[in-house]
Amino acid sequence: MKNFARLAAKIKKQIDESSRILLHLHPGPDGDSVGSALAFYHALKHLKKNVEIIGGDSPLPGYLSHLPGFKHIKPQTYFQTDLDRFDLFIILDSAAPKMISSLNTVVFPPHLKTIVIDHHSTNPGFADINLIDTTVPAAAQIVYSLFSSWKIKITKKIAACLLTGIYTDSQFKYDQTSWKTFEVTSKLSKIYPQFPALFSQVDNNNTPQTIKLVGLLLSSVETYLGKHLAIASISHQQLKKNHLSKSDGSGISTANILKSVTGWDIAVTLLKSGRELSVPVSVPVNPKSIIWPKLPPPPGMAEAIRPPPGLLSITP
Repeated sequence: MKNFARLAAKIKKQIDESSRILLHLHPGPDGDSVGSALAFYHALKHLKKNVEIIGGDSPLPGYLSHLPGFKHIKPQTYFQTDLDRFDLFIILDSAAPKMISSLNTVVFPPHLKTIVIDHHSTNPGFADINLIDTTVPAAAQIVYSLFSSWKIKITKKIAACLLTGIYTDSQFKYDQTSWKTFEVTSKLSKIYPQFPALFSQVDNNNTPQTIKLVGLLLSSVETYLGKHLAIASISHQQLKKNHLSKSDGSGISTANILKSVTGWDIAVTLLKSGRELSVPVSVPVNPKSIIWPKLPPPPGMAEAIRPPPGLLSITP
């Protein structure tokens, strides 16, 4: 990233000038959201800053409760937070304001400085300072680079959090994973050599409810667009009937399971919970390699695939 050094210095200057800093988790927080935020929490504490981290819209993900500092995450939303108490808001792994909260329109008060640190290509840059690196698979990798440039000591606690963020978002195989990802992971694993146990705790925390939810989703799969598109869905009524909730799907990606099938190039999971529709999408690394037949959209959904192929828009 060509302007990384300039942005890193600018972010550090803003942190130095701030005393009360807010961090958050995005709705449906994954390992990158939690790991990046907790790593920053520990680093800011090291810098003697007053810092708080809020859990956001969703229940806290229990499968990540072993991470150092998890107990300090406050189970409250952006709109339950007294923003007058903070002078800086660091927004991690969030491509849009709705990834801070989808409960209402997110508006930043004039006094609150904002910094976005993200890796999603759809991020337009909505903060005062925006560090968006789309060449990496996880926000945690950007956070590592920032800490290194600031010469912040990577402690075992920070290493555990960053390793979790990189591992969960990249699986060391997804798009944007590079030799740099492995280089960073190698350095972190020297600091936290118990990383196999760390990854095992992430991967082996499913509950019977999680398996039941995934089973229902997999049993609902239908294919479209010449079997290039696979869709699994479950309604609010089905969730209620089976005593399940959307949070039971935390820590496991049904969309990625579907995309593992040869020929199912795009996988979509539709999960309706109350008025909220969750739509995880797994797309191919090179969608232009797919020959797209002209077929009508799946029943009950408004869908468009327009050039470049592979950009999927779905609304209920």
